[in-house]
Amino acid sequence: MKVVIIGPAYPLRGGLATYNERLARAFREAGDEVRLVTFSLQYPDFLFPGQTQFSTESGPADLDIEVSLNSVNPLSWWKVGEKLRRERPDLVIFRFWLPFMGPALGTVARLIARNRHTRVVAITDNVIPHEKRPGDRPLTRYFLSACHGFVTMSRSVLADLRRLGFRQPALYRPHPLYDNFGPLKAKPAALAALGLDPAFGYLLFFGFIRAYKGLDILLEAFADARLAKLPLKLIIAGEYYEDAAPYEALIRQHNLESRLVRATDFIPNEKVVDYFCAADLIVQPYKNATQSGVSQIAYHFERPMLVTDVGGLAELIPDGEVGYVVPPTPCAIADALVDFYEHQREQEFTAGVWAKKKEFSWSEMVKALKEVGQK
Repeated sequence: MKVVIIGPAYPLRGGLATYNERLARAFREAGDEVRLVTFSLQYPDFLFPGQTQFSTESGPADLDIEVSLNSVNPLSWWKVGEKLRRERPDLVIFRFWLPFMGPALGTVARLIARNRHTRVVAITDNVIPHEKRPGDRPLTRYFLSACHGFVTMSRSVLADLRRLGFRQPALYRPHPLYDNFGPLKAKPAALAALGLDPAFGYLLFFGFIRAYKGLDILLEAFADARLAKLPLKLIIAGEYYEDAAPYEALIRQHNLESRLVRATDFIPNEKVVDYFCAADLIVQPYKNATQSGVSQIAYHFERPMLVTDVGGLAELIPDGEVGYVVPPTPCAIADALVDFYEHQREQEFTAGVWAKKKEFSWSEMVKALKEVGQK
């Protein structure tokens, strides 16, 4: 089968690019011919909240990546769409995560579909965005109505599609493992690589820092007097995608500075293993969510997790087996963290993670995308 994946990829950085590149390898492992089409311009600089959109690492030499799509240039949309219409791939997979991308991706999808051969399938991370803005719904509808089918990575997004009235074939498949960050590393080696004192335990908050991810809730929880008595530190590993001032105010208010490990820059791929393997527990205190790639990195590195009971997070984290599912409140999070350390649950939950991780395969995602396309 001839497959094209359209979405972020190298030289862009971040979780979406990592996912799309890993998906391309999964198609290739299944015997398919696959190419990635990525953005020459993903966001105008004034819309991008981070330091840079581009990777400083070397590119993946094993993948065919075409850098040609400009998210704000309609001429680019037409060129990419017409080229793929003529090439007639069997399956084109769009990665859709933000209404802003609706015009570009929706136009390319419509142009491709004119050849009446190519099946257009979208992996829809969200159809209702975490951070709502005027115009979200028409932009999203423009893209979704151009697709022949969908694969969602949470049941909540599948339900959102149906609530919005889209009846194309759709399947739910959980986010596969992020197994491309290297093998597991022993905790002492990971701590040493980060220069961390092994006399402490470590919690990890990982990923871009945005309001919906609830770092403020976690800081409030971490201020709990019961946790302050433990030899415990919180690692904050990820770049601020918004104003850091409210978080800094909480840190000062609760006198948390000495109990934090800050790594608030973009974490390169080769360092991900150290942060996860150094941690006792991965904490995702989100206020709303659909699915999370952070959970799938934690599964790969066999780390217990705490997630909040929002969106699709709880679907993948059996409460009491691989970690905790709690309400998104400081008290509930603090109670779970106290339980984790007082009852020494790390070994028990790690065994649960090891058993559960076998369910999240890339081959199942490839099968789902092909199945939706065939329908």
